[in-house]
This record gives sequence, structure tokens and C-alpha cells, in this order.
Amino acid sequence: MKILLAADGSEYSKGAARFLTCLNLTRQDEITIFHAVYWIPFLYDAEFYIETFKEIKQEIAPKIIDSIMDILKPLQARISTAIVEGSPAQCIVDAVKGSDADMVAMGARGIKGIEALFAGSVTRAVAIKSPKPVLVIKLPLRKRPGFKVLYATDGSKYSRDTGNFLTSVPVPDNTEITVLNVVPEEFLDIPETFAPKVNERIIEIRDQARSIRLNNSQRIVEQAEKNLSKTIRTIKVMSESGDASTVILRVSDEIKADLIVVGCRGLKGIKGMMGSVSKNVLSHSKCSVLIGKPCEK
Repeated sequence: MKILLAADGSEYSKGAARFLTCLNLTRQDEITIFHAVYWIPFLYDAEFYIETFKEIKQEIAPKIIDSIMDILKPLQARISTAIVEGSPAQCIVDAVKGSDADMVAMGARGIKGIEALFAGSVTRAVAIKSPKPVLVIKLPLRKRPGFKVLYATDGSKYSRDTGNFLTSVPVPDNTEITVLNVVPEEFLDIPETFAPKVNERIIEIRDQARSIRLNNSQRIVEQAEKNLSKTIRTIKVMSESGDASTVILRVSDEIKADLIVVGCRGLKGIKGMMGSVSKNVLSHSKCSVLIGKPCEK
């Protein structure tokens, strides 16, 4: 596996590096430590200040790379580095497009005061625009035996491609994966106080639809389990009803997940947009998130 690790010198990018040390990477795997030197924003237009600022940033860049190298020392994977100039988000996306990287890994630099809940603008931009899966690491990293993954699937091609990619990720041997499919509630637009008043025919249709969806949900999680069992030993499956984003986040908390894996469906007809479920999960998850991308074939 080839991983592009975006580093900005923050504790968030160092956390992303530490997360990678938990993976079973071998000498056949490769990590590129990638840093974008960005001159903007700057408060002063005077050339003297700009040039001085550039000199400082250029001096700091190798130190940022070295700090990440120190963290990755325990890994057997081959390590390379790259320093470029430009907007971090665009540089990361361009680097992914111009390379054979399998995945982007980056820390979720949050909004000050609520770092654990919201990913920063660079992280969101890369998650949306990257053609390859994006692993967003959130702090703090949980230190405990076992590694728990919540894989949310709706049975779509986006989810299947994400599941296939997950089988290629060298997760720890003690990984436990929970496969979750969320079945939408029927008649969500009918206020609860009026539900008892709907006629028997409506109730019958609702029950039939619910039965069909639950059966379909069981097929989805069983198929995902079969696929994941190629590389993962411990797999649990479950179906839940409700709003997808809400259920995924709740179940993640309940099982104390270290990582949520979800496909990026996107908005139909609008290239470079991220669907509401993956967007909500990325924004509000307390743990790290892997955003899958459609397989380009």
C-alpha cells in the first residue's frame, strides 16, 4: 500500500503518523511524508516581511518532515518525503492525482475549542476532492487492547468499493469490524402524534415495506461480512433503523470505535461534492474516519 501522509507540523498530523504506526505495514508498503509550504495568509504586504516569512517557512519545512520521520521510525515501510509550495488542500489533491498513492492520511485540524468534533477546511476540502480514499485521524488516539472499526454500508457501489478497499488496508491483527446497515424509518414525515390515526391499509403497507427493507439489510451486511472475512477474523453484523448519520455516530460511540469507514456517495450530477452522510460523519465523529471513494475502472 502507498500512503500519502500530509504533514503540517501540528499535533494533528503527528497523531496521523502515530495512527499509521498501528498498521501492519511491511517493506512492500510506502509512506510519502508530504508538506505544502504556504505563504498566505499574511498581514503585511511589504516585500521585506513577505521574504522574511518565506525564509522562516522554508527553514521550518525540513524540521516538520523530520518530526514525522521520528514517529514513523518503528515501521518497516519505505519512507520518502516531498515538500512543495502552494495551497495545502490543492497541493495534496494534485499530489494524489499525479501519483499512484492508494490513500491519503491526514490529521483533522479542528476549529479552536471544538477540535474533537469538527474537521478543518483543509481536511474537508481534501476529503471532498481527493480521487482516492482519505483517512482522517482525530485526537486523542485511544490506547487500549484491540482495534475496533465500524464499517457503514448501504449496499451501493460506493459502499462495496469502500469495503473492497478496507480489505487491502493492513489493519492490526486484533481488529474487530462491525458491519452496519441503517434502514430508514417509514413515514418519517408523519408526526408521531398522528401515527395511531393512519388507517389499517397504510399500516399494512408500512409493515410490508419494513419487512422488505429489513430482509434487504440482512443481505447487505451478510455480503459485506463475506467480503471482509477474506482478511478480517472478527466480524459482527447489525441492522438499525433511523437516520443514517445519527445511527452511525451513536453506534460508533456504543462500540467505542477507533475508526469509522464510510463510502462517499456524493451528490448526483455534481462532481467533487460529498454526500450528507459522509459529510456529517466526518464533521461530528469523535473517532478517526476513513472516507472511501469509487473504484476507477
